[in-house]
Order: sequence, then C-alpha cells, then structure tokens
Amino acid sequence: MNSKLQFRVLYRQFLFRMMDVELLSASAAGDASGLLGQLGALLISPSVIFALGAFTVGQAVRNHDPMAFPGTSVELFLISTTMLVVGVFALLGWDSIFPDRRDVLVLAPLPVRGRTLFAAKMAAAAAALGLLVAAWNSFSATAWAIMLAPGASGLTGVVRYEAAIWVAVAAAGAFIYCLVLGIQGAAAQLPRRWYLRISSALQIAAFILFLAVFCFQPSLLNPQALTAPENQRTLQWLPTYWFLGLLEALGGGDLRAVASPLAWRALAGVAIAIVVAGGAFLLSYLRTLRKIVEEPDVTPGARGGIWLPPFGTLPQTALAQFAIRTLARSRQQRVILGFYLGAGLAIVSVYLEGLMEMTHFKWADILRLAGTPMMVASSVMLCASWLGTRTVFAMPIDLRANWLFRVTPVPPAAQSLAATRRALLALAVVPILAASAALLFVYWPWRPAAEHLLVLALAGSILTDLSLREFRKIPFACSYLPGKSKVHLVFWFAIVPAIMLLHKAAELEHHAMATPVGYGVMIALLAAVALAARRLGTRGIDEPGAEIQFEEIPSDAPVTLGLNR
Repeated sequence: MNSKLQFRVLYRQFLFRMMDVELLSASAAGDASGLLGQLGALLISPSVIFALGAFTVGQAVRNHDPMAFPGTSVELFLISTTMLVVGVFALLGWDSIFPDRRDVLVLAPLPVRGRTLFAAKMAAAAAALGLLVAAWNSFSATAWAIMLAPGASGLTGVVRYEAAIWVAVAAAGAFIYCLVLGIQGAAAQLPRRWYLRISSALQIAAFILFLAVFCFQPSLLNPQALTAPENQRTLQWLPTYWFLGLLEALGGGDLRAVASPLAWRALAGVAIAIVVAGGAFLLSYLRTLRKIVEEPDVTPGARGGIWLPPFGTLPQTALAQFAIRTLARSRQQRVILGFYLGAGLAIVSVYLEGLMEMTHFKWADILRLAGTPMMVASSVMLCASWLGTRTVFAMPIDLRANWLFRVTPVPPAAQSLAATRRALLALAVVPILAASAALLFVYWPWRPAAEHLLVLALAGSILTDLSLREFRKIPFACSYLPGKSKVHLVFWFAIVPAIMLLHKAAELEHHAMATPVGYGVMIALLAAVALAARRLGTRGIDEPGAEIQFEEIPSDAPVTLGLNR
C-alpha cells in the first residue's frame, strides 16, 4: 500500500474517530453518522438563530440607533462564541487528538511510516476545526455581513466584510484550538501516570477559563477605550479583542484606525500557537507513542479507594459503589460532569452580575439577602449537577467489558433501579445540598436556610425519579445511542426561559416562606409531586419481563458480522 493511500485511509479514520464509535449501541452498527448529524444540527441551529437576529435587529444596528447595541459588539460576540465553541470541542476531543492505545496496538505492527501517521492526524484535526467553524458561522456570518457592511461600499464592501468575518473567526478558532493542543502536548511530556492524573484537571480548568473570559470580558468597543493607556494591559491578555482588531482592519469597520496593533497581535498569536501546537504534536509522536500502551486509561486509586457507606442490600451496595467509584476514577466522565458544573457556575455568575448591575448591590449583599438570588443560584447548580451526572450515567466506560455483568448474577431490575437512584442522589443532589448548606447557614438565618434546603432536596428527588423513568441499566455499562436523550439539549437551548422560570419559582418560594401555612402548603405539594414522580419512575419495574438492558435498543435478530458486504 503506497503512502498516499495510507494517508487517505488514516485521515478518514482519524476524522470520524473524533468520537468513540465503540461506545455506540449495536443498533447504530458502529456508525457515527447519527451522532455527527446531531452534532451538525446542534452547531447550525444557533447560527440560524443569530442570522434571524441579524435581519430583525440588524437594521437598527446598521443605522447606529441609540437604542441598539453597536455593531462592534456583534463582531465581538461572533468571535467570542466561536472561540468558546472551538475551545469546548478541543477539550471534549482531548483524548482523540493525540495518539492513543489503539493507534499503538493497531498501527505500530503495520508498515506505516511515522510521518504518514503524523500528517493524517494533523490533517484530520485541521479538517475537524474547519468543519466546526464553518457549521457554527454558516448562516450568521453571511447575515451579519450584509447588515453591518459599510453602507456606501456596495456589493464589493459586503464581500470584503464577509471575507473579513470568516478570516477573523477562522483565525480565532485556530488560535484557541492550537492553544489547547499546545497545553495538552506539553502535559503529555510528563510521565504517563502523572499526565493521566492531571489531564482532567487541566481540561476543567481550561473550560472554566474559557467561560470566564466569555462571560466577564470588559466592553472596550470604541476608539477611546481601545487607545486608553489604562486598558492596554487588559487588551494584551484578551485574544478576543485581537481578532476583533483583525476583523476591523480587514473589513474596513469603524475601528480600523486603531485596530492595526490588535490585528498584528492576532496574527502573531496565531503563528505562535500553530508552531507550539505542531511542535507539541511532533514531540508527542516522537516521545510518547510507544509508552501509551504501558499505562491504563483509568488510573488506580493511590490508597485503595475511598470509603463509601452501604446503599441497601449487598448487591445494591455493590452497584451503587461501582457507579460512584467509576465516576471518581474515569477522566472522561469527570470532565463531562465538570463541563456541566462549569456551565452552571457561569450561568449563576452572569445572573448575579446582572442583578448587581440593576440593584447596585455588592457580593456580600447578595449573599446575605435571604431571598430570590441565592435560591435561583442553588437551583441552577442543582439542575446542572443533575443533568451532568445523568448524562455520564448513560455513557459506558468500556463497552467490551460489560460481559462481566452479563455473566454475573445481577439483582432484579427493581433493586438495580433503587441502587442507581441512590447513586444518582449521592453524586448529583447531596453535594449541591452540602455546598448550599455550607453557604446559606453562614449568611442566612438558620430557619430560611433549612426551609430552602428542604425544598431543594424535594426538587432533587423529583428530577432524579423523572430522569430514571425506563432506566433499566447499570450506570456506565450500557451502550450509547446518539440522539435519544434530548432533555439536556432542550435545557441549554432554552436557558434564558429556564432561568426566568427558575426566577419565578424562587419568587413563589420566597413568598410561601413568609408564613408557616404557605410554606406547609408548598412542601405538601412538592412531596405529592415527588411521590408521583417516584411511582412514575418505578412503573412496570416489578413485571416478570423487566430485566437489565445492556443495549440501548435490544433486538431479537442475531448479530451479524457483515462479512457479505
């Protein structure tokens, strides 16, 4: 097989291995097309929404309406969202970008040159980045280019401005992508055991940093702010403004006169990031390729694991402790849960910052105010923790290893569901209750703090039971079918209405807590809903045909190898 054919085959494999197809259900036949379609729809849908916003409010922005936000804020938003999405994608694909154990075991014995493997991996990473940026800005870039292009420039100006947008967002995406690759490549030079232990911490820290920059970057969108001496140090540490300057310099925007230094800084940043990422990539292939197979992906506990309480009978305790210990030891699942918790913290921070701007309160005033703000904050974190934990429960650690459960007598479905419920409560609800109690009992009087914690516990019980309806599985041991669960997608797309709904619910809770009768009625209603959710979640669990599932969609047909294709 010549090197060109090897490159094409490896390029295709690496590109479609940005997600682990071995975790997919047998009904998906190892095909990631469903997951790719869902990912594409997830990226294109916001672009369509941004494009509709361009045609609805873009005219006011273009006419410099004093009631509308400036056009530079739209440009900064496009660049910032692109950098955030690319950063999250790079962190989620952390384990698939660099060589893994499969590359060593499968490709090392084959007559494949190292440079061919390196070139295919680099080409696949670049293609994935290009597709991601193109899908995310597919409609919004063209729509806003039409509305924000200089009015007197005609069609040529629109084309130039759209080209400037695409160059800026592509450069911003390449910068943040290569930055993550450089950090990962530098960390990969450590001993493999140390790298496995700090890898998830680096991913979560980077995710929190990306969210913090996106949510709390200052607004410096006029020539005076960009040229002020007191802002120059801030601009040196804000790459989003570098690429805003690049867009203005290339597109002939309102800030082009002061954007040249920022544009040059953007180009230098991209060049340095590409060189660092390429060097880290090459160094990783030269130094760590043969060492990867020597260490497991799940690192063992240093002191024999953590102590856990019993969760019922011995089989129930075994299943619940298996779920808790697996989440504690698996890097990928911890990172996904950390993403959800980081997103929840970002939402809470933005909500409280907006509240402080409207009320002119300080952080101490918000914490001591026994009312709506902290109720909303704790509710958002509860939802984020529940969504993240429930999501990782459905993702197997190693699908090929679930034969251990298949050949071992497992408890009946009712006992397994009870163990799973207790594990979900222990991982998703109890930590939020503990953190809320530690915060509220310090700043609030004990009575409203205890009353809100009881409401939060009942809400966590309701969410847990509703999410485990028809869940006849062992956590981390069942195959994954893309596109079946849409609750988390609906929540994140409807985040603004969800926050408004939580704010209204917190106002009702605060009003009910004013009187003992009102609080008693509220607790009785929540307890009734929790009981109904519990019965709904366990419906049909005691039927004779109820059993543990290991495939997302069981099939009575025999599994074929497909050798006749």
